[in-house]
Amino acid sequence: MRRRHFLQVGVGVGVAVAAHACAQPNQTPQSGGASETPGKIMMGFWPVASGLPLFVAVEKGYFKEVGLEVEAVRFANPNQVAEALIAGRLQGTGNGVASGVLGLAEITSPGLFKILTANPSNVDYALDQVIVGQKTDIQSIQDLKGKSFATGPGAQNLAIAEAILRAAGVEQPQVQQLEISQHVAAIESGQIDAAYTLEPTGTVGTLKGITRVLENGVVSKYILGDPKAPWFGGSAVLSSKFIEQYPETSALYAEAYRRAVQDIRDNPDEVRQYLVGYTAIEGELVDKVPLVGYTMYDEFSPEDIAYFQKFFDFMTDQEIFSRSVDVAALMYKPA
Repeated sequence: MRRRHFLQVGVGVGVAVAAHACAQPNQTPQSGGASETPGKIMMGFWPVASGLPLFVAVEKGYFKEVGLEVEAVRFANPNQVAEALIAGRLQGTGNGVASGVLGLAEITSPGLFKILTANPSNVDYALDQVIVGQKTDIQSIQDLKGKSFATGPGAQNLAIAEAILRAAGVEQPQVQQLEISQHVAAIESGQIDAAYTLEPTGTVGTLKGITRVLENGVVSKYILGDPKAPWFGGSAVLSSKFIEQYPETSALYAEAYRRAVQDIRDNPDEVRQYLVGYTAIEGELVDKVPLVGYTMYDEFSPEDIAYFQKFFDFMTDQEIFSRSVDVAALMYKPA
């Protein structure tokens, strides 16, 4: 067995901001690739399937091969990852950390990070979904009018869930917030009729014979306006201060991370094993859970950036973001 290792940034962020200036790596920056000495590089992750590139890169030794000591640090939720990044306890994050949380962190601490890789999902690369009871007669999201509906906790999840329902014609949607891990059980008990949730919830409910997926890729369809549009719901980032202090180390890290992304593209079935230990996904679920896509910083097309920006603009329109955040300006650029 391998090593065990959406939204409102809370009060902890205020404390983290105060610590930001003094809590970054203590080493004096060095010039020249081989002479850079960053020490141990701490990368935070949320234990979800989309974090796979970080797990692969650590377990297959891609960071060690280029002389980097990288530790993957597990957090219970994306908010905690963002707080640790602001406080300087992390030098970056793995994929799967909610882009909306990171956007809030950028507003709180401008210039905090650069995006290395984002993980898009849509109707084909399933992540976000609406689930219902397996035996219910609900056949479409339009049928949810008057039904009890849940979403995960946090302002982002609530805003997305309400927007999906309104776009499907459900007026004045009533949405309750419930931990994603409880969605399947809540549907089974009759507490709720349906939920906006994230994989692997839909796969777990289906395998247990309790729920079925009513619709995948709901953010792409109902918020971005196209079921095939990429929703960049999670991102891997590097601290801007770390990039400035250690530019060549950052480039080495980025290329090792790219190797892991390519492994997932080329050998998805082989690398699924690295979900075990880093997430709660194990057993039959390892082979069943859908994998999202990955887009490296230098692979974004203008259309990709536009869709990513559209999601951030949605966050601003919903007053979750207090100001607009420019996605293009957040992209990593090697020195």
